[in-house]
Amino acid sequence: MSGAVRPGRIAPRTGGAGRWIRRLAVLAAVVFVAVAAVWMGTGCSPVYVVRAGWAEAKILHARRPIPEVILAPETDERTRGKLTLAREAREFAMHGLELDVGDSYTTYTELDRDTLAMVLSAAYPDRLAPRTWWFPVVGRVPYRGFFDLDNALDEQGKLEAEGFDTYLRPTAAFSTLGWFSDPLLSTIVRYDEVELVATILHELSHNHLFVPGHVRFNESFATWVGRTGAAQFFCTRPGGGPDTVWCNRARDRWHDVKVFSGFIDGLVEDLEEVYGDSATTREDKIALRQAVFDRHLRRFREEIRPRFLALTFSSFESLPLNNATLLSRMRYYHRLPDFDAHLAGCDGSLADAVEAIRAGIRTGIDPFELLPSTAAPAAHPGVPGRAPADSRAGC
Repeated sequence: MSGAVRPGRIAPRTGGAGRWIRRLAVLAAVVFVAVAAVWMGTGCSPVYVVRAGWAEAKILHARRPIPEVILAPETDERTRGKLTLAREAREFAMHGLELDVGDSYTTYTELDRDTLAMVLSAAYPDRLAPRTWWFPVVGRVPYRGFFDLDNALDEQGKLEAEGFDTYLRPTAAFSTLGWFSDPLLSTIVRYDEVELVATILHELSHNHLFVPGHVRFNESFATWVGRTGAAQFFCTRPGGGPDTVWCNRARDRWHDVKVFSGFIDGLVEDLEEVYGDSATTREDKIALRQAVFDRHLRRFREEIRPRFLALTFSSFESLPLNNATLLSRMRYYHRLPDFDAHLAGCDGSLADAVEAIRAGIRTGIDPFELLPSTAAPAAHPGVPGRAPADSRAGC
């Protein structure tokens, strides 16, 4: 039936003022992403840039204020509850963590698909070095996003033909770093409560702090804020507490992420010994790395996986292990126990710990140099009584 709305889906607004605002958002997104990027030289084709800009513009065009969606009679109860939780998480980010969140996540966009986009990354097979692309604002980054699977597969094939390791994965969220009012997407709302809050805090942390040209720090920092913040959110919110299901679940997942982080960093150290040997040929390095991969896969199955409390990281075994897939994990899981040690040095105050890092970066120090060199991970974040850590950022 024309104009009918299925349960769980949101009907678009039709007001005159809202329509013109959305048209301006479309124009702004296309101009910003396409014109600026092509003019400044991204190394990407104009067709790619325009497609990305247009896809982003459509997402902005479909935004609706979250309170309006919550009150809409056609919104199903599960979506209504998740959106209410999202608003609470955003308030926690602003007032509990003192993040500068801008206007992000005040609106909601329902997509007609389960995946927002595909993210493609590539790496050299004989060293832990990514293929990179340059974009305005964020600088040089080791991945490209595609809103069309066929386009992503075509580019992946080209990179593999050039001899690169590749990794193509779906993503459900993104951040424009405050340049636009990022909407909460239906792809994120499908997550369970812990992942929803952790993702929101992760993306909002990019608004608060993003260091151009330091992708690994930016993503690991956001993982730390998202995971630690989610645990503190559920363990301190009204009606919550340290013994509630969601509090324990968030804590357990943060524990697992730290365990996986230490494992990945150890694997990287072993690989760098192989790749760093100048007397070894490129072909021999590629052959020797397989022994390192095999050894750490066994260690993952026998030693690491039994330590997990809530997560599985099953993709580590199911996906081909190469430099591209490894670098992707390194971006999100590098030195997370050291971030946790820095938090301990700030008496468990995530707001103080984040501000100390941001203040240190303003002095020109490399971001990772602000962290203690040796971590003493805690059982749970934000809990007093842990061994003190020598955090170079200070609090």
